[in-house]
Amino acid sequence: MYKIQTLNAISPKGLNRLPADRYIVSDHSTDADAILLRSFKLHDYPFSNNLLAVARAGSGTNNVPIQTLSESGVVVFNAPGANANAVKELVLAGMLMGCRNISPAMDFVHSLQGTDAEMSVAVEAGKKQFGGFELPGRTLGVIGLGAIGVKIANAARSLGMNVIGYDPTITIERAWQLDSDVEAAPNLDALLAESDFITFHVPLIDSTRNLINAASLQKLKDGVILLNFARNGILDDSAVLAGLESGKVYAYVCDFPSNALRTNRRVITLPHLGASTREAEENCAIMVVDQMRDYLENGNICNSVNLPNVKLRRTGLTRIAVVNQNNPDMLGKISHVLGQAGVNIAHMLNDSKGNMAYTLMDVDSVVSEDTRVALSAIPGVLKVRLL
Repeated sequence: MYKIQTLNAISPKGLNRLPADRYIVSDHSTDADAILLRSFKLHDYPFSNNLLAVARAGSGTNNVPIQTLSESGVVVFNAPGANANAVKELVLAGMLMGCRNISPAMDFVHSLQGTDAEMSVAVEAGKKQFGGFELPGRTLGVIGLGAIGVKIANAARSLGMNVIGYDPTITIERAWQLDSDVEAAPNLDALLAESDFITFHVPLIDSTRNLINAASLQKLKDGVILLNFARNGILDDSAVLAGLESGKVYAYVCDFPSNALRTNRRVITLPHLGASTREAEENCAIMVVDQMRDYLENGNICNSVNLPNVKLRRTGLTRIAVVNQNNPDMLGKISHVLGQAGVNIAHMLNDSKGNMAYTLMDVDSVVSEDTRVALSAIPGVLKVRLL
């Protein structure tokens, strides 16, 4: 039986994919084989030595200590793209709210007093201050062309917008999905200079922190609308507020409230709603549960943030899964131990990701516990499982 610990509420549509005769799911297990979570902060969490996998039902992993888990040979899964449609829809809503001044217009209506007739007069007199502009013909800059960015770019094209994308690490898969009319920006500065709207869909790392700051703000077109539904910290709030004051920025729409932002009438800030739809939560749960289960039962890896994707059709009598540091001659040392034990490798896949490597081997015989221990004793080997 595999023990699964849930540290947040996980959609039943995901948990129901774990057969009760093979899995025990609990929110208080202390020796779990795997952890399922959403927003729970794991950085100071006491991990069991039995832990094999951590699966986050979402795309970002800022709340997961990836380096610490990697050092113990624990695979970390996420759910890239499972919430993409939810975020896409919210970004489109944010663009419309920003260019049509929806939020300040609503505040104006909520402040009205008097009879219906008096309110009607006030509405006709006051609506001029909320005149906006339309999307067709405007240029949207999309920074980050992963699952979410591609969906937004394509949707904006269907609304008649010009779209510029910037992502130096775009995958072939995402490039194929992108509308052929989306223009590739040669660099970030070019996108900033040409865009009427800019939306950010990148992780928060050192190279993306404060992408919009006092210096980059000066490269923007006057009257730009900025949208951040990715991560807090990608835009420098103080610089954006200065841009709103000067008129460089027309509106700022984001998912990360602060006291400084929520009191500015040109800011629309929401309570981190990007993936907060029933469908997104279900999609994320289903994706990570399926990935976690395939890893626990078959050793296959898909959508890991710290280990390579490795999938091998089972053919042998025993499967050996080895997580190790990406050091020279590791395969030779592993093969030597198996050869000494008289174990023949029928099929094998090996790949690496950064300083981590993973090997799946199907062998023609039963593998003893002594052999597993000998494999585990190889310097640089972090985890060995017999499946």
